[in-house]
Amino acid sequence: MRVGTVITMTEPKAGSGGPSSLALLQLLRFSSPTLPIGGFAWSQGLETAIERSWVRDLESLIGWLRAVLNSNFARQELPVLKRLLASPDQATEAGWNEFILALRETSELRSEDIQTGRALRRLACSLGITDAQQWPSPKEIAYVTAYAQVCRHYRLDFEAAAVGMIWNWLDNQVAAAIKLLPLGQTDGQRAIGALSEHIGAVLEAASTVANEDIGISLPGQVMASMLHETQYSRLFRS
Repeated sequence: MRVGTVITMTEPKAGSGGPSSLALLQLLRFSSPTLPIGGFAWSQGLETAIERSWVRDLESLIGWLRAVLNSNFARQELPVLKRLLASPDQATEAGWNEFILALRETSELRSEDIQTGRALRRLACSLGITDAQQWPSPKEIAYVTAYAQVCRHYRLDFEAAAVGMIWNWLDNQVAAAIKLLPLGQTDGQRAIGALSEHIGAVLEAASTVANEDIGISLPGQVMASMLHETQYSRLFRS
């Protein structure tokens, strides 16, 4: 690139597909693991899985994360996100919010969801995002609900919003694994590359889940999260 080159962000041309450059910037912003909502402080049971050698190397890490991606995201998180992006009325939005919080099977997973959701809503309110400002303040808000409010504001479609949500989770999980395992940054990128190959299938699967089929349990992750609450020494919150 020549010195002095001006980069102009433009709206998409008709029929071009995908988010505009400005919308893409907002997607990158709100899916960044450095967003000040505290997601980096939680391991979602991964710390205990490593402590107990359920996850012990690159191969087993990829297997653990693939299970969450193919089950939790494909059949729970993303189907709910898709419905929340469809400009629901307040009652419908509140209903899906209560539903996703009810699916949290441990105190740790529920606390993470509520705390990151509250922090994201607070950030969205400070940025003038109307749906976040209109949410009744005393009411608990899940992360996916607050994230959907942001994505609706910036007119991000389901595919873009879903990829951003996956990226935020995946980068946080790999960063946690690098801290906990004898795993280098290069292996972390190998894990991300291997899991990225599954994202298209996850999005396709999530788009076909009926309302009555939303929700799935991952017993291994649930057990790890429960055990983490009483683990003697830990780096991540519980």
